[in-house]
Amino acid sequence: MNIKEELTRVSVELFASQGYAKTSVQQIVDAAGVTKGALYHYFNSKDDLLFDIYDRILTLQLRNLHEITDRGLPVGETVRLVCEDVIVTSIEWIREGAVFFRSQHMLSPDRMEDVKVRRRQYNEVFGALITRGKTEGVFRDDIPTAVLVANFFANPHYLSFWYQPSGPLTREQVAKQITDLYLTGLRPAHSEGAAL
Repeated sequence: MNIKEELTRVSVELFASQGYAKTSVQQIVDAAGVTKGALYHYFNSKDDLLFDIYDRILTLQLRNLHEITDRGLPVGETVRLVCEDVIVTSIEWIREGAVFFRSQHMLSPDRMEDVKVRRRQYNEVFGALITRGKTEGVFRDDIPTAVLVANFFANPHYLSFWYQPSGPLTREQVAKQITDLYLTGLRPAHSEGAAL
Protein backbone atom coordinates (compact mmCIF):
# COMPACT_ATOMS: atom_id res chain seq x y z
CA MET A 1 0.00 0.00 0.00
CA ASN A 2 1.42 3.39 -0.96
CA ILE A 3 1.62 6.39 1.37
CA LYS A 4 -1.46 8.14 -0.01
CA GLU A 5 -3.55 4.99 0.35
CA GLU A 6 -2.30 4.45 3.89
CA LEU A 7 -3.11 8.05 4.85
CA THR A 8 -6.62 7.63 3.49
CA ARG A 9 -7.10 4.31 5.27
CA VAL A 10 -6.02 5.55 8.69
CA SER A 11 -8.00 8.77 8.23
CA VAL A 12 -11.19 6.77 7.67
CA GLU A 13 -10.44 4.68 10.78
CA LEU A 14 -9.75 7.71 12.98
CA PHE A 15 -12.65 9.80 11.64
CA ALA A 16 -14.98 6.82 12.19
CA SER A 17 -13.77 6.01 15.72
CA GLN A 18 -13.32 9.47 17.23
CA GLY A 19 -14.90 11.90 14.79
CA TYR A 20 -13.49 14.28 12.21
CA ALA A 21 -13.32 17.30 14.53
CA LYS A 22 -11.43 15.42 17.24
CA THR A 23 -8.86 13.92 14.88
CA SER A 24 -5.67 15.90 14.44
CA VAL A 25 -3.23 15.83 11.55
CA GLN A 26 -0.59 14.63 14.02
CA GLN A 27 -2.73 11.62 14.97
CA ILE A 28 -3.18 10.77 11.29
CA VAL A 29 0.52 10.86 10.47
CA ASP A 30 1.39 8.94 13.65
CA ALA A 31 -1.11 6.20 12.77
CA ALA A 32 0.16 6.07 9.19
CA GLY A 33 3.79 6.01 10.31
CA VAL A 34 4.75 8.97 8.12
CA THR A 35 5.78 12.59 8.61
CA LYS A 36 3.59 15.66 8.25
CA GLY A 37 5.65 16.49 5.20
CA ALA A 38 4.56 13.23 3.59
CA LEU A 39 0.91 14.03 4.30
CA TYR A 40 1.22 17.54 2.90
CA HIS A 41 2.83 16.11 -0.23
CA TYR A 42 -0.55 14.52 -1.06
CA PHE A 43 -3.07 16.66 0.84
CA ASN A 44 -3.08 20.36 1.66
CA SER A 45 -5.20 19.93 4.77
CA LYS A 46 -7.45 17.63 6.79
CA ASP A 47 -10.27 19.00 4.63
CA ASP A 48 -8.56 17.52 1.59
CA LEU A 49 -8.46 14.11 3.25
CA LEU A 50 -12.20 14.17 3.97
CA PHE A 51 -12.99 15.38 0.45
CA ASP A 52 -10.75 12.69 -1.04
CA ILE A 53 -12.70 9.98 0.82
CA TYR A 54 -15.90 11.17 -0.87
CA ASP A 55 -14.25 11.85 -4.22
CA ARG A 56 -12.99 8.28 -4.47
CA ILE A 57 -16.51 6.91 -4.10
CA LEU A 58 -18.03 9.38 -6.53
CA THR A 59 -15.27 8.89 -9.11
CA LEU A 60 -16.00 5.15 -9.12
CA GLN A 61 -19.76 5.76 -9.37
CA LEU A 62 -19.32 8.29 -12.18
CA ARG A 63 -17.16 5.87 -14.14
CA ASN A 64 -19.75 3.14 -13.70
CA LEU A 65 -22.56 5.56 -14.62
CA HIS A 66 -20.94 6.42 -17.94
CA GLU A 67 -20.14 2.77 -18.65
CA ILE A 68 -23.79 1.84 -18.10
CA THR A 69 -25.26 4.73 -20.11
CA ASP A 70 -22.84 4.04 -22.97
CA ARG A 71 -24.47 0.62 -23.48
CA GLY A 72 -27.46 2.25 -25.17
CA LEU A 73 -30.04 0.17 -23.31
CA PRO A 74 -33.71 1.18 -22.87
CA VAL A 75 -34.03 3.93 -20.28
CA GLY A 76 -35.86 1.79 -17.71
CA GLU A 77 -33.14 -0.85 -17.79
CA THR A 78 -30.44 1.81 -17.70
CA VAL A 79 -31.90 3.48 -14.61
CA ARG A 80 -32.26 0.09 -12.92
CA LEU A 81 -28.58 -0.74 -13.50
CA VAL A 82 -27.46 2.73 -12.39
CA CYS A 83 -29.51 2.61 -9.18
CA GLU A 84 -28.31 -0.87 -8.32
CA ASP A 85 -24.71 0.21 -8.90
CA VAL A 86 -25.08 3.22 -6.59
CA ILE A 87 -26.40 1.01 -3.78
CA VAL A 88 -23.82 -1.75 -4.28
CA THR A 89 -20.87 0.64 -4.40
CA SER A 90 -22.22 2.63 -1.45
CA ILE A 91 -22.32 -0.59 0.58
CA GLU A 92 -18.82 -1.55 -0.59
CA TRP A 93 -17.62 1.85 0.68
CA ILE A 94 -20.11 2.09 3.56
CA ARG A 95 -17.57 3.10 6.20
CA GLU A 96 -16.09 5.81 4.01
CA GLY A 97 -19.54 7.08 3.11
CA ALA A 98 -20.60 7.17 6.75
CA VAL A 99 -17.50 9.17 7.69
CA PHE A 100 -18.10 11.68 4.92
CA PHE A 101 -21.85 12.23 5.34
CA ARG A 102 -21.50 12.65 9.11
CA SER A 103 -18.65 15.15 8.78
CA GLN A 104 -19.24 17.03 5.54
CA HIS A 105 -20.81 20.00 7.35
CA MET A 106 -17.34 20.73 8.79
CA LEU A 107 -15.72 21.16 5.38
CA SER A 108 -14.51 24.60 4.38
CA PRO A 109 -16.81 26.59 2.05
CA ASP A 110 -14.42 26.00 -0.86
CA ARG A 111 -14.40 22.26 -0.33
CA MET A 112 -18.19 22.18 0.09
CA GLU A 113 -18.46 23.91 -3.27
CA ASP A 114 -16.21 21.20 -4.75
CA VAL A 115 -18.57 18.58 -3.31
CA LYS A 116 -21.58 20.31 -4.89
CA VAL A 117 -19.84 20.45 -8.26
CA ARG A 118 -18.99 16.74 -8.14
CA ARG A 119 -22.53 15.80 -7.11
CA ARG A 120 -23.96 17.98 -9.86
CA GLN A 121 -21.91 16.09 -12.45
CA TYR A 122 -23.57 12.84 -11.43
CA ASN A 123 -27.04 14.24 -10.83
CA GLU A 124 -27.19 15.93 -14.23
CA VAL A 125 -26.65 12.62 -16.02
CA PHE A 126 -29.07 10.78 -13.71
CA GLY A 127 -31.63 13.58 -14.06
CA ALA A 128 -31.33 13.43 -17.85
CA LEU A 129 -32.20 9.72 -17.70
CA ILE A 130 -35.29 10.47 -15.61
CA THR A 131 -36.34 13.23 -18.02
CA ARG A 132 -35.83 10.90 -20.97
CA GLY A 133 -37.98 8.29 -19.25
CA LYS A 134 -40.73 10.87 -18.77
CA THR A 135 -40.55 11.88 -22.44
CA GLU A 136 -40.79 8.25 -23.53
CA GLY A 137 -43.76 7.66 -21.22
CA VAL A 138 -41.85 5.13 -19.12
CA PHE A 139 -41.71 7.31 -15.99
CA ARG A 140 -44.36 9.44 -14.34
CA ASP A 141 -44.40 13.09 -15.39
CA ASP A 142 -46.45 14.58 -12.54
CA ILE A 143 -43.46 15.07 -10.21
CA PRO A 144 -40.48 17.33 -11.00
CA THR A 145 -37.30 15.55 -12.03
CA ALA A 146 -35.34 17.19 -9.20
CA VAL A 147 -37.69 15.61 -6.65
CA LEU A 148 -37.41 12.18 -8.28
CA VAL A 149 -33.61 12.42 -8.29
CA ALA A 150 -33.48 13.52 -4.64
CA ASN A 151 -35.88 10.73 -3.68
CA PHE A 152 -33.47 8.08 -4.88
CA PHE A 153 -30.27 9.57 -3.48
CA ALA A 154 -31.70 9.74 0.03
CA ASN A 155 -31.31 5.94 0.04
CA PRO A 156 -27.51 5.55 -0.23
CA HIS A 157 -26.94 8.42 2.19
CA TYR A 158 -28.70 6.54 4.99
CA LEU A 159 -27.37 3.05 4.37
CA SER A 160 -24.79 3.32 7.14
CA PHE A 161 -27.52 4.00 9.70
CA TRP A 162 -29.23 0.66 9.21
CA TYR A 163 -27.39 -1.74 6.88
CA GLN A 164 -25.10 -4.33 8.47
CA PRO A 165 -22.68 -6.06 6.08
CA SER A 166 -22.74 -9.05 8.46
CA GLY A 167 -26.55 -9.19 8.34
CA PRO A 168 -28.81 -11.54 6.36
CA LEU A 169 -29.05 -9.40 3.20
CA THR A 170 -26.29 -9.18 0.63
CA ARG A 171 -25.47 -5.84 -0.96
CA GLU A 172 -26.93 -7.12 -4.24
CA GLN A 173 -30.21 -8.05 -2.57
CA VAL A 174 -30.48 -4.66 -0.92
CA ALA A 175 -29.64 -2.94 -4.21
CA LYS A 176 -32.37 -4.85 -6.04
CA GLN A 177 -34.97 -4.24 -3.33
CA ILE A 178 -34.33 -0.50 -3.04
CA THR A 179 -34.23 -0.16 -6.82
CA ASP A 180 -37.49 -2.09 -7.21
CA LEU A 181 -39.18 0.23 -4.73
CA TYR A 182 -37.82 3.30 -6.51
CA LEU A 183 -38.81 2.13 -9.98
CA THR A 184 -42.29 1.22 -8.76
CA GLY A 185 -42.67 4.82 -7.63
CA LEU A 186 -41.55 6.05 -11.05
CA ARG A 187 -44.29 4.22 -12.92
CA PRO A 188 -46.96 6.35 -14.58
CA ALA A 189 -50.37 5.93 -12.93
CA HIS A 190 -51.85 4.36 -16.07
CA SER A 191 -49.19 1.61 -16.16
CA GLU A 192 -49.64 0.33 -12.60
CA GLY A 193 -48.42 -3.23 -12.38
CA ALA A 194 -46.30 -2.96 -15.52
CA ALA A 195 -42.62 -3.81 -15.26
CA LEU A 196 -39.96 -1.23 -15.99
